[in-house]
Amino acid sequence: MALTQDPDGLSRIGQAPESTTHKVVKSLWIGIWLFYLSAPVTDLVRGGHGTAARLLGGLGLLAFTGWYLVLVFRTAKLMPVARVLVSLAVLATQAAVLSLTLGREWLVLFVYVSISSGAALPGEYSRWTVPGATALLTAVAFSVPGGDEYLAGLLVPALMGGFAMVGVRAMIRTTTELRQARATVAQLAANEERLRMARDLHDLLGHSLSLITLKSELAGRMLPGQPERAAQQVADIERVSRQALVDVREAVSGYRRPTLPGELAGARTALAAAGVTADLPAGFEDGSLPEEAESALAWSLREAVTNVVRHSGARRCTVTLTTRQTLAGAVVELAVSDDGTGGAAVPGNGLTGLTERLEAVGGTLSAGPAGRGGTSGFRLLARVPLGSVVKVAPAARRAGPTGQEGLRRHDLGSGS
Repeated sequence: MALTQDPDGLSRIGQAPESTTHKVVKSLWIGIWLFYLSAPVTDLVRGGHGTAARLLGGLGLLAFTGWYLVLVFRTAKLMPVARVLVSLAVLATQAAVLSLTLGREWLVLFVYVSISSGAALPGEYSRWTVPGATALLTAVAFSVPGGDEYLAGLLVPALMGGFAMVGVRAMIRTTTELRQARATVAQLAANEERLRMARDLHDLLGHSLSLITLKSELAGRMLPGQPERAAQQVADIERVSRQALVDVREAVSGYRRPTLPGELAGARTALAAAGVTADLPAGFEDGSLPEEAESALAWSLREAVTNVVRHSGARRCTVTLTTRQTLAGAVVELAVSDDGTGGAAVPGNGLTGLTERLEAVGGTLSAGPAGRGGTSGFRLLARVPLGSVVKVAPAARRAGPTGQEGLRRHDLGSGS
């Protein structure tokens, strides 16, 4: 079997030759072991055989060698087991006939029969064919004049060589399976990374673009009567745009981890710009919330507030962050509710992304109408397990109330 090297230095075990160099190296590797056929060749030249015997012996040796190479050289397309068994029977017959007619020097052909059976047959077959070829070697050796003298030097190579090729074949099969598994893992990792990027970009851009749209509308309404206030809104748009660009870059790089304090501050700004009265917690105190859990809750807060701003038509939004003891242990609950138009939650990009984030940390997500009948408000509840209790600070001061008209209720996640 061939053993060449990939450009990256990894062994190319069990692969068909892909270039002329690979084919030459594999041919040389297999050809080295043909050196032991020098005994039959020498016998043809110096064995004192007649011309007809030499001619027939030479043709028989060429046929034997050619079919042996076919059996051990194929890797791209495996032969059926039945065909391999027939080929091995032909090789064994050739070896027996040549040994019985030309002499003991030809007994070495049985070693090649054993090796080719170990290389070409599955283990459940070769564990019988290798001893069978060795037994046939023994029987023929005792039938050839002086063959018993050669037998001791051929039994070990026949047995060891055959079973060594069984091990090589098993190693090739295992290496091929590992290579396929590695390719599958790489594909799964690439798919997971694409999902992560799509989820992060959806959450980041949905929030930032919603805020930019609101502030652009406000700036347009303030012109030309209030140029100073319009200029302030334009400055806010520039700041949000720059921050969105930084967030996208960090998300693509895989380094961004949103925090609850940062998202609470962003929620307060976004709700105030939309004219929604905000009832928000000041934050949590002792930092015992795990980073992954905090990140999942921060994304949930961002997505929920974005949908309140864009689709709810609400006048008030309430965010609560509490700890609760359950039979399964302590959990942290983030609830975002509003008094908007309500409506059922239809799974979209946002809900799907939030669900995946929370499930990754053992959490859950529920979303739906806040009131009875599904017509008064909407509520999102994100819950994550917690090893130790997090103390939640009291609610912060509310943002100033102003109405924001023209907003329609939309399913959470399909429009952010």
